[in-house]
Amino acid sequence: MAENKKRWWTSVFLQLLVAVVAGVLVGHLWPVLGAQLKPVGDGFIRLIKMIIAPLIFCVVVTGIAAVGDIKAVGRIGLKAIVYFEVVTTFALLFGLLVANVFRPGAGLDINPATLDPHAVTAQTKGGQLPSAGDFLLHTIPDSVVNAFAQNQLLQVLVFAVFFGVALAAIGRERAPLVLDFVDQVQQVIFKVMGWIMRVAPLGAFGAMAFIIGQYGLSTLGTYAKLIAACYGAAVLFTLVLAAISRFYAGVSVWKFLRYAREEFLLALGTASTESVMPRIMAKLTDAGCSRAATGLVVPTGYSFNLDGATIYLSICTVFLAQAFGVEMTLGQQLLAVLILMLTSKGMAGVPGSSFLALSATAAAIGAFPVAGVALLLGADRLMDSMRVFVNLLGNCVATFVVAKSEGQLDRARLRETLEGATPVPA
Repeated sequence: MAENKKRWWTSVFLQLLVAVVAGVLVGHLWPVLGAQLKPVGDGFIRLIKMIIAPLIFCVVVTGIAAVGDIKAVGRIGLKAIVYFEVVTTFALLFGLLVANVFRPGAGLDINPATLDPHAVTAQTKGGQLPSAGDFLLHTIPDSVVNAFAQNQLLQVLVFAVFFGVALAAIGRERAPLVLDFVDQVQQVIFKVMGWIMRVAPLGAFGAMAFIIGQYGLSTLGTYAKLIAACYGAAVLFTLVLAAISRFYAGVSVWKFLRYAREEFLLALGTASTESVMPRIMAKLTDAGCSRAATGLVVPTGYSFNLDGATIYLSICTVFLAQAFGVEMTLGQQLLAVLILMLTSKGMAGVPGSSFLALSATAAAIGAFPVAGVALLLGADRLMDSMRVFVNLLGNCVATFVVAKSEGQLDRARLRETLEGATPVPA
């Protein structure tokens, strides 16, 4: 009996669930207090960000060194990029289909004269999305120290790949101290991560209280059809990911979600995939994916595989046109897809990136006023849960797919972990 009570009290999933519900109640009943709790959620996310860059470096370096095959590393990276491009393009087209069938903006009849042209600029702080060339150039660090200091994850990943490949080329026998040091640092980081996760419920509570307190539950009614379209599309797209995972990789998404339920609930509570990045990488490795596949696919996916965000962007593009009484032609919709394919790649880490991407799309297709993007200011944060869940699940499925294609998915360990729900050591 005592043992069961201890498990009940120490269940992170239950603690997170209680924290999220409590955050919703506080934000709804005392919105001023809820809005003031933003530093609590932000503080937890900063604790996680503190260890992400060194963790990526250690996981990638040790993973590449363990594989020892430099060509295999190149194949993993190439397969990940190709997979991401195919799936995100499908997500964009899927979002367009849902928006055309469900028509969330029909009947709103918005008058462009009532819009504030400066509202979006205030939200995005005058920023802009990088061009394709700038984005690719930005993945190369001008200073390794600067990449770590500014938490530029793609730059850290690029340096880690070079470092790991060089270490594999030299051989473990000639550089045992370096590899052992990196491996030991990785173990220390995982220990720190275990300590940080003890305050995860507090972070989820603060983040959820802020979102509800700042934006209110009343916004749900105002944007009911748009929210229903986006979340409905997320459910259907999850089924697509589940099919890919089951029929290609042989992995049950439902069992994996049960296994990683704490990470997914925390991501939903904090509205951030970064808050669970270290833990989800550990669980993917524990579920049989090689360290090389996990270390290369997951960090890359955080910039290249934003499935939830692309579904949201394509639905909102059609929603805005419908809100102004405009029927977009097939050519305009396909042009929107092409633009979003480019702009979505540079969204990670850019403030107000969804508004910037939609503004660029509106300006290019000319179907509705660019200022119309301001209509989404009230609903954008309410879409975070949808985007976060689909983005996170998409990256997990991608890791299983790439690992399986390279023969780096340990089936025995996968079955043991998902059936037995083996915990990640703290």
